[in-house]
Amino acid sequence: MTTSTRGPGILSSLLALAERARRGPPAVGLTPADEVWRENKWRLLRYRPTRPREERWRTPILLVPSLINRYYVLDLAPGRSLVEHLVAAGHDVFIIDWGTPADEDRFLTFDDVCHRYLGRAVRKTAAFGPDGVCHVLGYCLGGTLATIYTAAEPDHVASLVALAAPVDFAHGGLLSTWTRSPGFDVGALVDGFGNVPWPLMQASFHLLKPTANLAKLVGVLDRAWDDEFLDGFLVTERWGNDNVSFPGACYRRYIEELYQGNALVAGTMRLGGKPARLDAIDCPLLAVTFEHDHIVPVASAAALLEHVSSPDKDRLHLRGGHVGAVVSKKAATGLWPQLSRWWAVRDTDAARGLTDDDADEACAPAAPGSTIAP
Repeated sequence: MTTSTRGPGILSSLLALAERARRGPPAVGLTPADEVWRENKWRLLRYRPTRPREERWRTPILLVPSLINRYYVLDLAPGRSLVEHLVAAGHDVFIIDWGTPADEDRFLTFDDVCHRYLGRAVRKTAAFGPDGVCHVLGYCLGGTLATIYTAAEPDHVASLVALAAPVDFAHGGLLSTWTRSPGFDVGALVDGFGNVPWPLMQASFHLLKPTANLAKLVGVLDRAWDDEFLDGFLVTERWGNDNVSFPGACYRRYIEELYQGNALVAGTMRLGGKPARLDAIDCPLLAVTFEHDHIVPVASAAALLEHVSSPDKDRLHLRGGHVGAVVSKKAATGLWPQLSRWWAVRDTDAARGLTDDDADEACAPAAPGSTIAP
């Protein structure tokens, strides 16, 4: 197959795409894992370690994906998996698979999801570590949920990483503008649909960049001869079109209190009857923002640092977009090793059991174009 940087003509590109289509959709979520807890539709997975106990880091890590996206975005494919990278670096990694809500889940409340379900996942993960705590990373809406939970229930949270997570919804971009407009009746939406359908939400995200699909089509035709590019594109598109509907009652409060009321920044958020104030967060904290994130603007995600009380807080700012910066091959030399390093230097030195070479690998220096700054 040709390796020309320009690639073949349109006919050859179409034939290459047809040949690739015959092989079926790409496999996803391939890092071996075991289910350690299941409740209603969600489950908690623990990835199988590849190092002996004495060569692993002390504190387990819980990954919290967005409630409306499949968890395997963080374990997309070999070479494109944050999970795979962390397991290889000696971390004990857990993840929430939110599952698929059914009609009866329209009555799930925000407290059910963020307090009961997420709380259970935190406690179960923490119990696998010797200190009864775990590091928590939340991605996108998962980061918002993790932030709210940590603010209300900090006992089992060793540290918090908010990965492209909206916090200040007054700076939430077009999504904030739309949800605050007089014509957006969240009550009517939930009453009419029950669970908010994923195609409706996906259409909203497409409207943020109306020409994105056309640009992707042009890019695919231009590089259909490039198997590596095509495999990466198809696996990302499989995830991008495998979405989850939003439980109705949970969605109503999410919109009313966060998008419309900006309750986190206002200091009025409550969870399980307890205040969930950002200034109550005092654990080590890392806020990750992306320069070209059109879903969670930098100002919305970076605001977290202004409101917490953590003496140990950092911001990691990277080039790239909301999804690409997390799953691209560039993440293997940028985002992923920097996350591993951030957790590693906050582990217990006497108990981590790694050689100097292993520690150096886990604590790789920052990639060009990225910054970690207090």
